[in-house]
Parts: sequence; C-alpha cells; structure tokens
Amino acid sequence: TSIGAVITEAQNAESKKDFIHKLGIAQKECAESIFWLELLHRSNYLKENDFISINADTIELLKIIRSSIITAKKNL
Repeated sequence: TSIGAVITEAQNAESKKDFIHKLGIAQKECAESIFWLELLHRSNYLKENDFISINADTIELLKIIRSSIITAKKNL
C-alpha cells in the first residue's frame, strides 16, 4: 500500500523535481516489497504459484515506475 500512497503524493507534487523525488521513493518501496516477497517465499509463508504471480506484478510495477522517472527527467 505504501507504493500507491507515494505515487498519489507524486501526482500532487509541488514541482517536477518533487514529482521525480517522490517516484524515487515509490521505486525504493517497490524494491523493498520484492525483498519481502522473496523472504516470504523462501520461508515457505508464500506458496510458489502465489509468489510467481505477485512477484511478477511487483516487478512490472517497478519497471513502470522506473520508466516514469526516466521520462520525467528527460522532460525537466
């Protein structure tokens, strides 16, 4: 949920640099979520099929955030 909250903050950023900064925070939160998913999977708290699906979605979200940051930086 933190990722979505920070992205919402970015949408209401005070400047382009603030927008990029907030997306950077969302990127870090997303990477942290991937870490926790892997830990849950390795600890057998998350079944293989569930891990594969959720992890793939999280990685895709991370790619979207990174792409948005690159685009925003180009448009500075």
